[in-house]
Amino acid sequence: MTRVLHKIIDPHLHLFNLQQGDYAWLKPQNPPFWPDKHLINNSFVESNLLLPLPKQLAGFVHIEAGFDNQQPWREIDWLQQHCTLPFKSVAFADITAITFTKHIKQLKLRKSVVGIRHILDEKAVEILSSTLIQQHFSLLAELEFSFDAQLSLADSQAVELLISLANKHKTLRIIINHGGWPSANNDLNAQKNWQLNLQKLAECKNIAIKLSGWEMSNRAWQPQQVATMIQDCLTILGDTRVMLASNFPLCLFSMSYSELWNTYAILPEISRQTFEKISFCNALNWYNFSEDHLIIKQAKLEINNL
Repeated sequence: MTRVLHKIIDPHLHLFNLQQGDYAWLKPQNPPFWPDKHLINNSFVESNLLLPLPKQLAGFVHIEAGFDNQQPWREIDWLQQHCTLPFKSVAFADITAITFTKHIKQLKLRKSVVGIRHILDEKAVEILSSTLIQQHFSLLAELEFSFDAQLSLADSQAVELLISLANKHKTLRIIINHGGWPSANNDLNAQKNWQLNLQKLAECKNIAIKLSGWEMSNRAWQPQQVATMIQDCLTILGDTRVMLASNFPLCLFSMSYSELWNTYAILPEISRQTFEKISFCNALNWYNFSEDHLIIKQAKLEINNL
């Protein structure tokens, strides 16, 4: 008896090395002051990324986690020394700082680095209109780096600024993190703004979206709510610009890594073909994996049913 192996590329996760890294945000005396923050105040390595067969983690994208924001390449060096799965890195680099060019050139020397992330959130308008932003976006495009943007899509002014940057730098891949923080409390006005702004972003073919971080808004999030958000994104952006991700280890606030991917796999109204695109193929393309980087060369392999 055989079964089909389902490959997954997780395009948004974090590994922690508390012995070598800083991670000021994880320390109990520093914000955010989550009552359950102790659940993630630990070191997490690649071997913690466990998936039950027939799922297999074929690769992942590591998103910067505050290891050392003054020397962000230190986090990359640790990852490249210890990770064995195919992976790509999205590093930290302060896009508003004069050190940006120096840091980007250091990061370009690391083979796993494909882009940077900046947590925009409540400072999105200020950052996206800063004096150095055009110069730094041009550099990212020149080096073929992507830009992971973490911001609320209910922030219309910030979205307009991001659209302007995307239109000016058309070769730069821009990837919205955590679904652009869709409303978790049935705020109809916020949800309407989220949908309207997502429709505006859809006009920019160099913009994609990653869906994860549900636990950040609601520790007890429900699969049906997530399924609705996924369907909205698929309807507006199409099935080549949407990616499912874990936000590990923060997903542990709600469920284990394997439980999360099992939940994704049985969401209603998502076909097997669409699931393969949003859990594997799209991350492969948007983060510049190549097939020979992956442990499994064939798209699907039949394995013995253990």
